[in-house]
Amino acid sequence: MDTGQFTPKLVALDIDGTLFSAYENSGVVAERISPAVYDAVHRAKDAGAHIVLATGRSTFGITRVWDMLDLPQAGETMHTVASNGAVTFTYAPVDIVEEVTFDASQVVRELMTYVPHAIVAVEEIGVGYRVNRPFPEGEISGRITIQSIDELVAEPVTRVVIRDPDASAEEFIELAERLGLHGTNYFIGWTAWLDLAPEGISKASALQSVADTLGVRRSEVLAIGDGRNDIEMLGWAGRGVAMGHAPLEVQEAADFVTETVHNDGAAMELDRWF
Repeated sequence: MDTGQFTPKLVALDIDGTLFSAYENSGVVAERISPAVYDAVHRAKDAGAHIVLATGRSTFGITRVWDMLDLPQAGETMHTVASNGAVTFTYAPVDIVEEVTFDASQVVRELMTYVPHAIVAVEEIGVGYRVNRPFPEGEISGRITIQSIDELVAEPVTRVVIRDPDASAEEFIELAERLGLHGTNYFIGWTAWLDLAPEGISKASALQSVADTLGVRRSEVLAIGDGRNDIEMLGWAGRGVAMGHAPLEVQEAADFVTETVHNDGAAMELDRWF
C-alpha cells in the first residue's frame, strides 16, 4: 500500500498477543498493558482515531481491558468486536449491537469423533461459558456451568470452543483442514484451541459494520493482530499489521510486520501515525 496517502481513522486492536503478552506454549496471557502501548493508544485517540478492540474474547473478558486503558472517557462509548466477530457491543455500559448465532450440533458431534476427550465450551454472552468439563486454569473466565455435549449444542450459539490440552495447534490445523467444517468459520489458537463461528463471520465482517456505523472507509482502517483469527481482519483493513511473533501465515496476510508484543510492537506501529 501507499503509506504516504494513509491516515488511520479507525484503529482495530487485537488483545491477546497484541496488547497482552502470552506465556510461552500456553493459552494463558499476562493481563498487563505496557506504558508504551497505553500512551500510543491514547495518542491515537487524542488525534481523532476511533479505537476498536477486536478479539476472540467474550464480552466479560473485554470490559476490564477497556478499563485498563482508561477508556471510554466521560461521555464516550467505545465500539468492540467480540467472539471473533459474532458479537459486537458498545461500552460503557455494555450494549449488545449485534449477535450472530448458528447451529453447531452437527459439527461439534463430528469433531468429537476425532477428539473424543476434548473439552467443549459454548459462550453465554456477558455471563461465562457452558462446558462439558473444566478448562485448564486461567484459560476461560466468567460463570462456568457443566453440561453434556447434547445440552451444550441443543440451541443455536454464537461461538463454540474445542480444546484438547494433550494435542498441538498443528494437529488441530490438520484436523480442521481434513474435515472442512462446512457451514462454519473456524480459528486455531496458539495451542490446540479451535474456535467455531457462524459461516462468513470474522473480525473483518464485524469491523465492516462498525466502520459503516462510524462513517469510516475500509481504506482508513489500521488493524494490528497476531493470531490466526486475525488473518481476515489484516487482509480487510487498509493497513494490516502482524505482530513479530505471529505465525507465518498471519504475517503473510499482513501489509507489514512490526515488533513482538514483548518489544511493544503495537506501540511502534501506532507511533508511525500518531
